[in-house]
Amino acid sequence: METKLLNIQGKEQGKINLPEALFGVKPNPTFLHEVITAFLANQRSGTADVKTRSEVSGTGKKPWKQKGTGRARHGSMRSPIWRHGGVAFGPTPHSFRIDLPVAKRRLALAHALSSKYNSDSIIILDNFDIKEAKTKMVADVLKTLEAGKKPLIVSSKDAKLDQASRNIAGLNKMVPSDLNAYAVLNSTKVIITKEALEKMSK
Repeated sequence: METKLLNIQGKEQGKINLPEALFGVKPNPTFLHEVITAFLANQRSGTADVKTRSEVSGTGKKPWKQKGTGRARHGSMRSPIWRHGGVAFGPTPHSFRIDLPVAKRRLALAHALSSKYNSDSIIILDNFDIKEAKTKMVADVLKTLEAGKKPLIVSSKDAKLDQASRNIAGLNKMVPSDLNAYAVLNSTKVIITKEALEKMSK
């Protein structure tokens, strides 16, 4: 399968072959939902915590005797039904992690890239060389390529490009080894350099 190879001015430089294993898969929405749900769950820190009746400050003494006062019986001022008492069923620190096999993550990436390719949202550049580390230069390229509000640039580590792209709202810049299905699906256009595509194909 072939697609256009563009330069940063948006002009066609020829054609380039895309690997079928990455861009020619029939996307499965159910499978992608499973993987994305796991990815987002793994981003949660799980550190929310409340104090139970054993952790709040306060005496352990019985407020008043069991019988004879005419009031309801109570055993502790730290009970959840008291003001300043502990919380009965609040959150405690725990892991939300969902383990996914490496093969499954790779397959999900192929499904995501194929989905973007089918919607004509994949752009392959011969390179992303800019003269200076200026935000405006990257912004102009994105505007020329009609990359939308949340573009994703997949490129090898480049100090100038990294510096010039970090202040653009909505832009995500990743190296090929960090690419994942969520980042692909959460973007308007996926811009991949020729060098990065070769690394992804290995």
